[in-house]
Amino acid sequence: MINVLVTLDFDDDWLAAVTVPGVRVRKHLARAADEIPAELLAETDVLYTNTAFPRHGAAPRLRWVQLDTSGCDHVKGTDLWDSEVDVTTIGGVSPKPLAEWVLMMILAHAHHLPHIIGLDHWPDLEYRWNRLMPRMIPGSTVGIVGYGRIGQEIGRLAHAFGMNVIGMRRGGTRAGERFSEIADETPAEVVGPAGLPGLLARSDYLVLTVPHTDETHHLLDAEAFAQLKPGAVVINGARGGVVDEDALLAALRSGQVGYLISDVFAEEPLPENSPFWSESNVLITPHVAGFAPGYHDHVRVLFTENLRRLVEGRPLLNLVDRKAGY
Repeated sequence: MINVLVTLDFDDDWLAAVTVPGVRVRKHLARAADEIPAELLAETDVLYTNTAFPRHGAAPRLRWVQLDTSGCDHVKGTDLWDSEVDVTTIGGVSPKPLAEWVLMMILAHAHHLPHIIGLDHWPDLEYRWNRLMPRMIPGSTVGIVGYGRIGQEIGRLAHAFGMNVIGMRRGGTRAGERFSEIADETPAEVVGPAGLPGLLARSDYLVLTVPHTDETHHLLDAEAFAQLKPGAVVINGARGGVVDEDALLAALRSGQVGYLISDVFAEEPLPENSPFWSESNVLITPHVAGFAPGYHDHVRVLFTENLRRLVEGRPLLNLVDRKAGY
């Protein structure tokens, strides 16, 4: 019998629907491993959690941890990260809503939606013509840093609006099978990390969807912002640590970055005294871009499939590559 322990608040119907022969699923709500009874943790083979990571020796039977996040940067530095236990993510569950968020933001910027929302009167024709004329989307260029499942879905939608798409991704393909619900890849110009300066110089809209790893920490720094097409719009749907926020703020104030739309920041919740709240050319959303309608059903399908794979001795989907960092 394989014992599965879920530390998140999925309801009884969700738990009952995770049915795989030879598998027993139980729930114990916990934010940290020390909130789990020692005897329960000791007999756990599979753990579905976000933050309850056991210390060395506390879960001797543990074979696999399923995270309820697309990223895994929060696992680094824990005993779990330094162990031989398999770790998987829910990557692939939210490419569509996150891509829709990106396109919504591109359209909102191009059609001056933040400006229009702030109006308190009906402006005259001259004002509307000169200040509210939409920016041209067809023919503009979107540079997508992190051209994986999410980036490709953004590229597909952007291409449908007539935008030129440049995607940056690491050379080669990660080993292992990955869960995905996106359509076939849209034709795009794809570059490796060495092509980042050229991508920055050509991007009217710069979209970040790259994982946060040691390699991508502060990938967008002062040097990168200097290479960016002047006045470009930066859209961050990745992680706050991908951007040097001091350099970003300086680029915003100089006009090198024309507008910032960010769903993520290095410190969350974003403090009330953060200067980003008071910048006129910034639109903030509170880490909601990846929220997926039907999320519980999607993650149940993924988790159940991986349980079947575990029982059958097949490779798990979305297995974290510790060397790559995601």
